[in-house]
Amino acid sequence: MNEDNTSNSAASGTAKTITVEATTGEAMHELGKHVAHLAHGGDVILLSGPLGAGKTTFAQGFGAGLNISEPIVSPTFTIARELKATFTIARELKGQFPNGNSAHLIHVDAYRLGGNAYAPGQNAVEHLLDELESLGLDEELEDPSDNTIILMEWGEQMAAALAPERLEIHIDRPLNTVSTDETSRADNELTSNGTRTVTFIPVGASWQTFDITRNNR
Repeated sequence: MNEDNTSNSAASGTAKTITVEATTGEAMHELGKHVAHLAHGGDVILLSGPLGAGKTTFAQGFGAGLNISEPIVSPTFTIARELKATFTIARELKGQFPNGNSAHLIHVDAYRLGGNAYAPGQNAVEHLLDELESLGLDEELEDPSDNTIILMEWGEQMAAALAPERLEIHIDRPLNTVSTDETSRADNELTSNGTRTVTFIPVGASWQTFDITRNNR
C-alpha cells in the first residue's frame, strides 16, 4: 500500500490527509474492511467518487469488516434501474464490531441530491433529512447512537452542514478508460483496469488519531 500524507491546518479541525492506492477490486474491498475495523459507533463516513470508481466495492468491504451478512449493492444503480421517485435511498444493516458489540450500519445514497436543483450545503441537508424521515432514519443521521455508523455515498456537497466530525473518502479512477456501457452498470466492481487513488480526509476531533496504517483508533 502506497501512502502519501499531507498535513492540514490544525485550526481547521482537519488532520493530515492520507492517500493510498488500490490496484484491484480485491484491494479496494480489503481497504473498506480495514476502515471498518477502525470505525467507532457514532461515526459518519462520506464516500465520493465518479461512477465506476469502486465506491460500492469499498462499501462491501466495509460491511464485511462489520460482519454484515446481507449483500451491499449499489443504491445509485437501484434508483436508475427502478426509476425511484425519491431522491435518496437508505438501508439499515445489522452487524458486529470486532470487539463483539452489535453494530448498526446505515448505508445512504444521496446521488440524486447532486442535481442542479439542490444547492450545496444546508438546503441539500434539509432535503436529505426529509427523505430519511419518511424511512424513519432522520434522527439516526442527525445524532447517531453509540452503535450506529453512517456510511453515505455522494454526500460530499453537504459534508460540512451534515456532520462537523466526519471521515471524507474520495476515490479516483483513471480517466477515459470506462465505456458508456460500463458506466451504466452497477458500481459493485472496478469497471476498468487501473489503480484507484483513495484519499482520506479526517475532519473533527474524533478523527484526529485516524491512521490507515494502524489496526485501531
